[in-house]
Amino acid sequence: MIADTAYDGDAFREGLAERGIGAVIPSDKSRSKPVFHDRHLYKERHVVECFFAKLEHFRRIATRYEKTATNFLAMVHLACAMVWLR
Repeated sequence: MIADTAYDGDAFREGLAERGIGAVIPSDKSRSKPVFHDRHLYKERHVVECFFAKLEHFRRIATRYEKTATNFLAMVHLACAMVWLR
């Protein structure tokens, strides 16, 4: 799981470890012993966040005008195709 420093809690990390999920979370500055994280993998998080920001440019997606999950998913697919074609 790639997350922001806001999720750098021992209980959260332990919960992930119990489920067998690897954590790529930078340590909070207030931690006495920093926890190692893969910096190169953490940089990939930026790509995902930029994509979601591009999706939110489509007003229909950002405000969720569609009432059913099926129609909303169809609009998300359409918006993804539009972003991909740009």
